[in-house]
Amino acid sequence: MKRQLKNSLLITFGSIAFVFGILGVFLPLVPTTPLLLLAAACYVRSSQKLYRWLIHNKWFGQYIENFRSGQGIPLRAKVSGIVLLWLTIGMSAVFVVPLHAVKIALVLMAAVVTWYILSFKTLKS
Repeated sequence: MKRQLKNSLLITFGSIAFVFGILGVFLPLVPTTPLLLLAAACYVRSSQKLYRWLIHNKWFGQYIENFRSGQGIPLRAKVSGIVLLWLTIGMSAVFVVPLHAVKIALVLMAAVVTWYILSFKTLKS
């Protein structure tokens, strides 16, 4: 029962990430590659059929393969991911979170994630 619930949740989260990843192809601030990687990570832990479909998909499989093979993440994906990260963290820190310690923690997390994204190679077009 627990395994089935876990798989269902992973498939649901993976599918949501996939849909937003598709939107990222068309919307400049939605990061495609990280969302497709998240979908793949969810699928590989829950459904081999969905995972194989995603990594062999003729439109979206290349994003995952480029990352997995070490070729890198496209510059557009890096920029949009970092911009979206800082917009959401910044708005949360300014308008939502009242405690200064939590605001500082949010900014530190955003800085670490930014460093992590920038640490990957940039895919040459």
